[in-house]
Parts: sequence; C-alpha cells; structure tokens
Amino acid sequence: MVRSPNLAELFKLHKWADIVFENNPSLRLSWPQFLFSSKSVIAIRTRVSREDGSFVLQDKLKKMALNRAHGVIAVSEAIRVSFFPKATVIGNPFRSGDFKNLALKRDPLSFVFLGRLVSEKGVHIALESLRQICTQYSDDQKKPYLKIIGDGPELENLQNLVVQKGLQKQVEFKGKRVGEELVEILNTCKYMLVPSANEAFGNVVLEGMACGCLPIVSDCGGLPDAVGNAGVIFKTYSPDALTNAINGLINNPILEDEYRSNIEAHLEQHLPERIARKYLNVIENAYQKR
Repeated sequence: MVRSPNLAELFKLHKWADIVFENNPSLRLSWPQFLFSSKSVIAIRTRVSREDGSFVLQDKLKKMALNRAHGVIAVSEAIRVSFFPKATVIGNPFRSGDFKNLALKRDPLSFVFLGRLVSEKGVHIALESLRQICTQYSDDQKKPYLKIIGDGPELENLQNLVVQKGLQKQVEFKGKRVGEELVEILNTCKYMLVPSANEAFGNVVLEGMACGCLPIVSDCGGLPDAVGNAGVIFKTYSPDALTNAINGLINNPILEDEYRSNIEAHLEQHLPERIARKYLNVIENAYQKR
C-alpha cells in the first residue's frame, strides 16, 4: 500500500505492474502507464463529464484512457450507456457483516432517508410527498413519519421547510449516524425513501434492504440497478409520483410482499465476495488480451 506516491514511486510502480487498476479514472496517478506496457482496467464509479454533460480537457483525457484500457467496468447501466457502452456492468457491494435485519418492531408508516443533506438528494421532494400523504389521515397517531439521517449544508433549509409544511410531529432529524447506531435506526423503519436526482449507483438502497427497509427510489441514474425487482421506482423530482408510489404500496399488501420476497436474492448478487469475483474476472480477461 503506497500512500500519495511521489514521481519516482509512480514510475517504479507502473514499471513493476502487470495490471494497473483504476477505481475511477485517475489522471494524477495513472499517466505513467502510457510509458510502459502494463495493461489497465478502469472502473467508472461516477460521471466522466461536467454536471451539464459537457466535456472539458480533463474529461476528454479520461475518455482517451478508457478507450485504450484493456477492461472497463461501469457501476450501473446508466453509467455504461452514458460514458462507455462497451463496459461491463458490475454494481456495488454492501457491507453484509454490518447491515443486518434485527427483526425489530416497525410502525406501519415509518419512513427513513439516509444521505448527505444537499439539494440533489431530493429530501424536499420527500417532505412534500409526506405532507400530501398526511392529509389523508385525520388521526395524528396514524400519520406517517420520516426519520432523516445525515448532515449537510441544506439542514437548516430543510428544518425550516418542515415547519412551513406543518410536519414537526412527522419528521425527526437524527443527524449523522454510523455503525451499530445507524443499523438500529434503519431497523425501526419499514420503508426507505431515496428521491435523489444524481446517483451513479446508490449503496444506501442495499444497506436499507439489508436492514429490512423496502426501498422507494427515483428513476435517476443507477438507482434502478441498485433496487432491481426488490423495490418501487418513481419519476425523479416528482412529489406526486412519489406519493402515488407510496400509496400504491401501502394499499396493496400483496404487492409489498412480492417486493420483499425478492430482497434476499437481490442482496446475494451484491455480496462482497460475489462482486470481487466479477471484478477479478474482468482483470483476468484483460491480462489475457494481447
């Protein structure tokens, strides 16, 4: 393990290596491979462009590196289609030893959001949908509630939004949580909301599933890959679509049971050992290429 290698170390490592693996294109660390005969495998874990879809010089150089690589992995189908159609799609693993279903009691309409509190994560969409659903119930004790786990620059704005929408009794900000504390909170909620507008994959979906939450996710980026056939997908940035998705789920126990019956098989495909084997297959195939 070499941390922050200097120029001499970079040259030495690239000269020594049979395979150079980049866990996302890294121009700062990988450029010496152009001087040697080592083969390269690159995993694309996020967009290879600006937010607006344009390409600056740095992005174009990354595209060149992808084109000359002996193997390319995309973290989701959306990333593959957008940036390298010939890539092999391999989703992310989740920490199966940490995230587990503790079989705790969950309230019928308990929801959780887990993530950084920034606008693109769509928490405001979840709050508007929650407000819409609350109007369907006259009894406060039967209304849905949402636990928000995470921190970020939008925290104060979201707290103000909760007050504006009259959701003080229905929303609880839990702050940043990790480890066993995080797992325990996830295990108290029945559904996970992931209303993001920018996700290359979405590991929180797998973590929520592993803790017994049924995911309800936007159709953005790699989220459909992350949820597979074990959760509900709705139109990105549409509170009405999210409300319809939630109502369609909670009013149809048979549908919910069907989704939940698919969770175990879906999670098995994302166990660390399975994902590692898929990565190793791509690396071995790259090594065998002329």
